Amino acid sequence: MIPLPRLQELVLDGIQQLSFPNEPAALYDPLRYILSLGGKRMRPVLTLMGCDVFAGDVKAALPAALGVEVFHNFTLMHDDIMDNAPLRRSKPTVHTKWNSNIAILSGDAMFVESCRLVMQSPDAAVRQVMEVFTKTALEVCEGQQYDMDFESMSEVSIDQYIDMIRLKTAVLLGGSLKMGAIIAGANESDANHLYDFGVNLGVAFQLQDDILDVFGDADKFGKQVGGDILSNKKTFLLLTALNTAQGTTKDSLLQWINTTDQPQQKVIAVTEIYNSLNVREVAEGKMNELYDIALSHLDSIPVDDANKQPLKDLAASLMVRQN
Repeated sequence: MIPLPRLQELVLDGIQQLSFPNEPAALYDPLRYILSLGGKRMRPVLTLMGCDVFAGDVKAALPAALGVEVFHNFTLMHDDIMDNAPLRRSKPTVHTKWNSNIAILSGDAMFVESCRLVMQSPDAAVRQVMEVFTKTALEVCEGQQYDMDFESMSEVSIDQYIDMIRLKTAVLLGGSLKMGAIIAGANESDANHLYDFGVNLGVAFQLQDDILDVFGDADKFGKQVGGDILSNKKTFLLLTALNTAQGTTKDSLLQWINTTDQPQQKVIAVTEIYNSLNVREVAEGKMNELYDIALSHLDSIPVDDANKQPLKDLAASLMVRQN
C-alpha cells in the first residue's frame, strides 16, 4: 500500500502542474487563485486511495483525482457567491477579489476543466467513471438547492436534513472513492461498498461538525463556537430540539430563535436547552451509527485487511469519537 503522505504529495504535485491559458486573464487567474488557497485535498486523495485499496495504478487515477479537486473548488467558488462570503481560507473570495460575474464564469470554466480531467481516465474505465462523476456532480447541486430551500422553510424534518447533507457533502466523498475503485478494475459490488463507506462517513463527519459547532473547543477546532445557533441554521441539533421540546422549553427555544440582539446570551441559552433535551447524545448516537455502518461496508470488501487499513485510519482521524 502507498503511504498517505505519498498520495498527498502526488495530488499536490498534480495540482501545481495543472496548466491554464494566460488569456483571458480574468477567466483563468481566478482558477489559479482558488486552487492556490490550499485545503486538505481530501477528495482527490480518496480517489487515489480507492484505487490503491484494489492494488490499482494510482497514477492512472490521478487525472480523475485532480478533476474531483477542481470540481470541489468550483462548488466553493459558486457557494461563496450564494453565501455572499467575504473570505475563503482566510483569503478574499473570488467574487470579492474580482466580482460576481467573473466568479460565475470562472466557476463554469472550472467545471468544464474538471470534466476534461476526469475524461483522461483509462479507456477501459472512462465511461463508468464519467457516469459516477456526472451523477455525483448533479447530486451536489441538488444538495446545495435543498440547503438554500431550508433557509426559508418553516419546518424541516431530520430525514430531510440527513438527505441534504448526504447530497451536498457526502456523495462527493463516496463518488471520489468509487471512481478510484473503477479505475483499479474493482467489480460493481465492491465499488458500491466503497461508495457507501464514503457516503456514510461523510454524513457522520457533517454531524460531528454540527456537534462541534456547539460543544467544541474553539481553540482546538479553529471555529466560532455557536455560529450555527446565531444563524439559526437548521442543523441536526436544532431540528432534534424542535422535535422533542415541549411546553415552556419549546416556547423558550422559539423565543431565542427569534432573538437577534443578544448573541452571547443566545448561544448560552440554546446550549442549555440542548443539554436539557440530551440533544448532544442523540446527535452522537446517530453519528456513531453512521460511522459503524461506513466501517461495515469497508469490511464487506474481500481484499486483504492491510489494503483497507489506510482507509480505516483515515476515517478514525476524521472522526472525534464521542463515546
